[in-house]
Amino acid sequence: MGHLGQNGLISELENGVTLCCDEECCEKETVTTSIQYAVKVLLMGLGEDINREGIRKTPLRVAKALSEGTRGYVQSVKEIVEGALFPEAGIENNKVGDAGGVGGVVIVRDLEFYSYCESCMLPFYFTCHVGYVPSAQRVLGLSKLSRVTNVFAKRLQEPQRLANEVCSALHEGIQPTGVAVVLQCKHIPFPDMESYSLGSNHKGVMGILVSSGSGVFENKDANLWADFFGLLQFRGIDKDKIHDKGSMDDQCWCPSLSSKVSSKNEELNPAMLTAVASILKSLGEDPTRKQLQGTPARYTKWLMNFKCSSIERALNCSLGIRTNGILNTNGGLGFHEKLHSELNMPFLSQCEHHLLPFHGVVHIGYFISKGFHPIEKTFLQSIVHFYGFKLQVQERLTKQIAETISPLIGGNVIVVVEASHTCMISRGIEKFGSNTATIATLGCFCTDLGARTSFLESIPNDTYISCR
Repeated sequence: MGHLGQNGLISELENGVTLCCDEECCEKETVTTSIQYAVKVLLMGLGEDINREGIRKTPLRVAKALSEGTRGYVQSVKEIVEGALFPEAGIENNKVGDAGGVGGVVIVRDLEFYSYCESCMLPFYFTCHVGYVPSAQRVLGLSKLSRVTNVFAKRLQEPQRLANEVCSALHEGIQPTGVAVVLQCKHIPFPDMESYSLGSNHKGVMGILVSSGSGVFENKDANLWADFFGLLQFRGIDKDKIHDKGSMDDQCWCPSLSSKVSSKNEELNPAMLTAVASILKSLGEDPTRKQLQGTPARYTKWLMNFKCSSIERALNCSLGIRTNGILNTNGGLGFHEKLHSELNMPFLSQCEHHLLPFHGVVHIGYFISKGFHPIEKTFLQSIVHFYGFKLQVQERLTKQIAETISPLIGGNVIVVVEASHTCMISRGIEKFGSNTATIATLGCFCTDLGARTSFLESIPNDTYISCR
């Protein structure tokens, strides 16, 4: 029934379950099970049915994503570097060699990663530019600069410490003349459901620029920094906007530390707080560490934004007044041929499959049937706002917005949603810069190709949802 392999004894049970007796395998399975249990507690705290289709496998998906996203805790920088140091005789003693001569800085640019913010446990993404000046006849395989950075990215982090850890690890491992690291980090907004402004001044992602240097790069005014930034100027990096090492105010980075996350004067569910703390511990962190002591509360407050609240009743009441029981999805009453549209209305939501945020813009077009009136933009935005603040999938969100607007204007509506999903970067696939578009049509837009084309061509090329 079983055999002994390199990874330990594998026993296949009659029901098809594979039991791994290898210590590392069992430990990983225990961690996954622990996180799954905690996620179930969080879902129930939101009032969700954990057996609902779409939610049923969420605990496992979240556990796998978190384990993958924090694997840096068990990875060794020393092993990565030691196996990739190569001799190069021409990099010292004033001899010019293949590596470029004395003092030649080696830079790898535009390395893209994601990490998890230690303040709120939400993923953030960043572009890394890293360089070093070789010494002692040693150069490092270029791919290892990326691998070392990824070790520290795959831990709960904040930007400046991340830059410092990458810089320190490379300096210790390569023993160069100096190391320079520049990170361009971006964090999603952290809203309050009841007061979050989603108007034209909405900022989308929050950005910060940090750097760290060692050796000849320790002095920010050193000539080599000028060389480094000279090679980064085409990336739009302004060195004057870099936060000084050790002086960054945490509140200018993670919005959870400066935003009013909830206006409700209610105590947080103790079971949910305990569940988040157990997740931190399962990932290999110490929940009592100073920087993590408030994380369970901040992450729980974030999740509570996506629980149905009084805003639902208010919106439904308003919709009831406006519709007067009239629903027309075939344009039978006739309609005015002027196309009304509202474009680029921002939204933020939470993927119910991975409990990870997605954000983007909504475009709405409609014809007004006789007897109906145009809809104020603020009310359309409130509809988008309402359906965004739920555990969602983008396809359902698009359909719900269309079906809600339809009876308000007599049935002829088209909705397009464009979004960037953090689950596309914070799991194994790591597809940076990708985005998803979905469309829902009702009434004449279902059959009239000209009407659909006219609206779709009116949508501008927008960079709001870009992860870059």
